[in-house]
Amino acid sequence: MDSVLLHQAARSLGDAHRVVVFTGAGISAESGVPTFRDDLTGLWARFDAAQLATPEAFHADPDLVWGWYEWRRARVRRATPNPGHRAITTIVDRAPAGTVVTQNVDDLHERAGTRAPIHLHGSLFAPRCVAAAGHPATFPDLPEGAVTELAEGGRIPPPRCVSCAALVRPGVVWFGEALPEAALTAAVEAAATCDVLLTVGTSGVVYPAAEVPRIAARAGATVIQVNPEPTPLDPVTAVNLRGTAAQVLPALVAAAWERTDGN
Repeated sequence: MDSVLLHQAARSLGDAHRVVVFTGAGISAESGVPTFRDDLTGLWARFDAAQLATPEAFHADPDLVWGWYEWRRARVRRATPNPGHRAITTIVDRAPAGTVVTQNVDDLHERAGTRAPIHLHGSLFAPRCVAAAGHPATFPDLPEGAVTELAEGGRIPPPRCVSCAALVRPGVVWFGEALPEAALTAAVEAAATCDVLLTVGTSGVVYPAAEVPRIAARAGATVIQVNPEPTPLDPVTAVNLRGTAAQVLPALVAAAWERTDGN
């Protein structure tokens, strides 16, 4: 890690009033959560992820699609937040105004202590019914034995909405669906008004989410990127910190607030 770049980023972060942290699949992968297209193992490997993650697939075979998402949800439950997640919680807590915007559908930010992250692509833990009203739904986690069966490509009938009896669907954004309007509006507003946007573990190619760091840059914010590899966001970033979230973010937090605390 380049110490000069680290301290340059720390100076911008420590001086900022409004901070946005924008995260992608890379930070969850460090906790052992497979990326979307990699989460097809065992007999699930015979499926194309893009063909399971559509409204049409759910309509055609709801038991199959629900089974896959329950398999994914159970795997996330077994994962734990990593030092990158915990550092992000510290960043948004220490900033006078801090917001987390994530493309991830897991709950690792919440379990690391981040309050109310904006989920641009929905959440595995916010199912809703398929009716126009989209009632939120709750249901118990699967027992471990059922999770093992799901590893073999099992089907599970979706529960029914207690309000309208419609099928309950995963609360994620599927191919062909728009991002949640309220989440997108909040993310754009946060990016357009921040002083620093820290982008972590995202490829910068999935739109419209990938536009969020670019909005911040156009508005004059300092964009800091944490990623092991170059991405299409490189041209709009003021500082590129090469490394993983778990490696870089704790060091960035220490550098930013040791300086501002006068230690």
